[in-house]
Amino acid sequence: MKRYLAAAWCAASLLSVPLAAGAAERTVSSLRLIGEQRIPHRLDFQGTVVGGLSGVDYDPASGAWLLASDDRSALSPARFYSARLDYDGAAFRSVTLTGVATFKQADGSNYPSVKQYDVNKTGDVPDIEALRIDPLDGTVWYTSEGDRKRGFDPFVRHMQRDGAYLGAVQLPEMFRVSREEKGSRDNLSFEGLSFAPDGRSMWVAMESPLYQDGPLPTPAGGAFVRISRMDRDGRMLEQYAYPVDAIPAAPGPGKVADNGVSEIVAVNQRSLLVLERSAVQDAAGAYKNYIRLYEMETGGGASDVRGVEALAGGGFRPAAKRLVLDLNTLGIRLDNLEAMSFGPKLPNGHDSLLIVSDDNFGKDQVTQFLLFEVIPKNGMLN
Repeated sequence: MKRYLAAAWCAASLLSVPLAAGAAERTVSSLRLIGEQRIPHRLDFQGTVVGGLSGVDYDPASGAWLLASDDRSALSPARFYSARLDYDGAAFRSVTLTGVATFKQADGSNYPSVKQYDVNKTGDVPDIEALRIDPLDGTVWYTSEGDRKRGFDPFVRHMQRDGAYLGAVQLPEMFRVSREEKGSRDNLSFEGLSFAPDGRSMWVAMESPLYQDGPLPTPAGGAFVRISRMDRDGRMLEQYAYPVDAIPAAPGPGKVADNGVSEIVAVNQRSLLVLERSAVQDAAGAYKNYIRLYEMETGGGASDVRGVEALAGGGFRPAAKRLVLDLNTLGIRLDNLEAMSFGPKLPNGHDSLLIVSDDNFGKDQVTQFLLFEVIPKNGMLN
């Protein structure tokens, strides 16, 4: 936010907006798949190309869902969609897009594409990966992974519901890009964002390790990524080393594979759901996705690594995690799942959880919506 005070953010608004009832008491034991919906490949909606859905959040005040596209203004200006979902505990019936708006820069203009930037050298090129509706005032926050090749740092920015720019978080130095092998890797930084249940701070998750935190995951071993809680100005409140799994399968000869954190969402004041997404290319060049959902303890004896310059050196205790669901056991094709949000309560009082895929606008991928019932711990209603 550039250490700023916006009109939408003041002490009065803090006092006047109630917190979500029961949010701090939410628990997660397991998930039950309710159903799946898809959006047609490269659907034309209000003059934009739908795809690349990398962030989602639900607004309980309006009943609308927001969906961020990670298109870097190549097919249509960097944008986000609004949608309505029709479901209950028995069936997931439909996804209906209801609107689209563009993310705006501080001067009110759309973000440029890579080609436009390379010609004009103005603005910056976003790679938007997550968005969240502010539970205190209904504005929206979103992340970008930046562009290391062009010197753009990852960011967390704040906007009105129509996309108008409000400000940017002042980030700690450790996340900035560099010409040296330190800081954020290209296309592997701010992949996850979630408000804490009280709305007064936010969690930001790296997709993969900073350069100084060690190598990327391989089939032989995992890695550590930083998941941080910050206040609204970017002041670090706590930070943990989350242990990402090893890549679950070996790629074909000369092919590629990865694994990393693709989204987070706060469960309560003590834990987060963390979505790990792996893609493994076989000998023929086709990809298979491996998706696991974990619950991470945000304390519980784990080391606060804010002051640890390089996780590669060890000397810390990583965060504990518990497998909630291996999505590959569902018996359905899984795409590149990158977006996740709790939704409205189901008729039985349990939470719903939505996970959405980023199809990369590829002809061999799909935009997939998976809807789950959240089974609370001890069978208790939330």
